[in-house]
Amino acid sequence: MNVQIRSKDITLNDSTKLHVQGAIDAFEKYSLEITTINVDIKKEKQGVNVEFDIHIAHNTPVVINQSDDSLDAAIDLAIDRASKALRRLHDKITDHKKTGVKDLEVADAE
Repeated sequence: MNVQIRSKDITLNDSTKLHVQGAIDAFEKYSLEITTINVDIKKEKQGVNVEFDIHIAHNTPVVINQSDDSLDAAIDLAIDRASKALRRLHDKITDHKKTGVKDLEVADAE
């Protein structure tokens, strides 16, 4: 998994980078084939914009944009939204593999 953390017009300290990296490591619990994660942090006129661009093999990318006045708040909200999107995608993939009611009825008849 390739990870890029980029910032524009703002400097990131080590604790912020470690916070983002820790959240990215936590994304692996969803058992998705994540190939690339790009994190763009930009200073705007009013606050900060954080963008997560998560590329998953054999699926469409998950893109999360979050703006806030505070850098830490924007990062935390973006991480929460990305986790929610990845959890829903994981649930969607795993639910499609389960057996249906008709398959259960056929197995009971045999």
